[in-house]
Amino acid sequence: MADNKAKSTKPANKTPPRSPSDPTKDRAAKRLSCDSNSSHEGAMAGEISALEEAFRKFAIHGDTRATGKEMHGKNWSKLCKDCQVIDGKNVTVTDVDIVFSKIKGKSSRTITFEQFKEALQELSKKRFKEKSDEEAIQEIYKLIEGKAPIISGVTKAISSPTVSRLTDTSKFTGSHKERFDPSGKGKGRAGREDLVDASGYVSGYKHAGTYDHKVQGSKNKTQ
Repeated sequence: MADNKAKSTKPANKTPPRSPSDPTKDRAAKRLSCDSNSSHEGAMAGEISALEEAFRKFAIHGDTRATGKEMHGKNWSKLCKDCQVIDGKNVTVTDVDIVFSKIKGKSSRTITFEQFKEALQELSKKRFKEKSDEEAIQEIYKLIEGKAPIISGVTKAISSPTVSRLTDTSKFTGSHKERFDPSGKGKGRAGREDLVDASGYVSGYKHAGTYDHKVQGSKNKTQ
């Protein structure tokens, strides 16, 4: 009996059974976790240097699938041109291509940001020969920091006496002159073809079309 009493006095487990998980809450938790990670990544992205920011802008230029983490040789050359790393004297297009081929991997067609800095270090020695290695690399960084690809705009027309003479309709002669009115606006078909005047008036008559108005006006007066 004592054993039975001892067993009966044993405290029961009052821990409530675990309820099945709520799918809605689980999805919300995952979404909050993703948002937290995204905000953390955004904060990290805001801390990138001006040099790396320029690297990314040039890396994605002209390529909608680019991630900005790697740069192709074409965009590398554009960066060197747009940022005036290429000066035509100490650094040429050939120098830029040679350095790119040297830095990238044998089977790779792109360079990473770290390789990008190595390439700039190679070029800085040629671009700023009179400066120390540390000063040269800082100078070449200044050329690139904060820059973005230059977008070529519409080509502007070159003004020259020859072009002006060929486009000035007031100086046209012969049949070409007949194709434009005094303001320089084209006459269209009337300037290209001899249209027959079927109005009944003599060519060049200044009062064409006024007869009907005069006759109608005189009839109204008699009435």
